[in-house]
Amino acid sequence: MKATGIVRRIDDLGRIVVPKEIRRTLRIREGDPLEIFTDREGEIILKKYSPIGELSQFAKQYADSLAQTTGHIVCIADRDQLIAASGTSKKDYIGKSISKELEEVINERENVIAAKDDKNYVKVTNDDESEYTYQVVSPIITEGDAIGAVIILTKDEKLKFGEVESKLALAASGFLGKQMEQ
Repeated sequence: MKATGIVRRIDDLGRIVVPKEIRRTLRIREGDPLEIFTDREGEIILKKYSPIGELSQFAKQYADSLAQTTGHIVCIADRDQLIAASGTSKKDYIGKSISKELEEVINERENVIAAKDDKNYVKVTNDDESEYTYQVVSPIITEGDAIGAVIILTKDEKLKFGEVESKLALAASGFLGKQMEQ
């Protein structure tokens, strides 16, 4: 655990303020859910809660199946990071933070289908070098909240994504959204 040197007092209602610097660093926004854990030494641990993270094993299996069927790279993200990836170079993705552009697409609930040179093309991760020729992004919506996205990518310059890939991503995001509601 990393010490921050910041000390806060608990108020009469049992509340404590998480400092702005820590919230900014961990991308915690007003209204974001936090999980509370305790350990044997009596420490309290706050962890940002990812609803879709609960389905990470299931999401991985779904991504594997979709990637195997399509031959494309498939990633599933929550609002902060990629929680599942399948296809070539999947290890380059899992656990990486999503880009601000992708976060905005999720928040705006936009379905994106774009070629690398299009203005609506978004970087998937912060260190993404946009080496993909086409992408499809479909937000995962559950109980009215945007909680993540399904992303399908290809490096194949001969392929052009169209309605099929868009519908596959939409079906996957709809299915994962429904799974979260159960």
